[in-house]
Amino acid sequence: MADTATAPVDPAQVRALRAFNRFYTQRTGLLDPYLGSAFSLTEVRVLYELAHHAPCTASELGRRLVLDAGYLSRIVRRFTHAGWITRTPLPQDARQHALSLTAEGRTAFEPLQQRSREEAAHLLSPLASDQRQALVAALARAQRLLDPCSAPASRTAVLRDVRPGDMGWVVQLHGEIYAHEYGWNSEFEALVAEIAAGMIRRHDPAWERGWIAEVDGERAGSVFVVRKSETEAQLRLLILSPAARGLGLGGRLTDECLAFARAKGYRKMVLWTNSILSAARAIYARRGFALVHSEAHHSYGKHLVGETWELTL
Repeated sequence: MADTATAPVDPAQVRALRAFNRFYTQRTGLLDPYLGSAFSLTEVRVLYELAHHAPCTASELGRRLVLDAGYLSRIVRRFTHAGWITRTPLPQDARQHALSLTAEGRTAFEPLQQRSREEAAHLLSPLASDQRQALVAALARAQRLLDPCSAPASRTAVLRDVRPGDMGWVVQLHGEIYAHEYGWNSEFEALVAEIAAGMIRRHDPAWERGWIAEVDGERAGSVFVVRKSETEAQLRLLILSPAARGLGLGGRLTDECLAFARAKGYRKMVLWTNSILSAARAIYARRGFALVHSEAHHSYGKHLVGETWELTL
């Protein structure tokens, strides 16, 4: 076991940590103004917490962000006056208020969140896949070392409607995951791109819908219902990122499709998959889908068995 007794810190280690702090703040734009906006990093963090963990009290928010109560109070007061935060007295203690973002607050925050995603993607994009994984693992280890007693952070998973830009991400996620996990070549990514383009061009909002799963504010999965005929709906492009697995999101996405199809009066839902996709097949089987046809094929550089599944609604 490592020696846990307090020991003098090597000055060279102090210099190394400070040098990294300077490098990181410069590369990620953490200095005011944050992300080229009119907000400080702290103000954006307040908006983020309220977007993903509200309702909560000011004291809970202060503990989570380790903020001075007076400083936080001034931020909350300003955002409340701007119409971005609502304050609702707690039933058990009217002296305390539950804070939540208003629709206007979410409208103000969402461009900042998207810009932050883009900045992170820009930092990661020059790295190869294994380098990105190594960096993420190193960051997680640094967090554990600096805060070993903290409990694992709770993860917030939500399903939302599809927005502009999401379909390109869906294509990318399919290409990356199926290449890495199954060795499929770029023919598969091309197929998904063609499917996505067709769905965009022919989308009928009265009879079709898609969902994007987000975990802690980051895109993590997708699924779509498309109109195959007047009586049949088709489930397409169900996928989850590796980091989002184990949260039950695959089942939730599928259940949304089934509920939508039933509400629209479809009599049957169909889907096509491959026999090696055991996790997806298990989701379908648990919901009553039946395998009705199998056929061997050579696609994406592999010998595969395609499957058609159906469910009477």
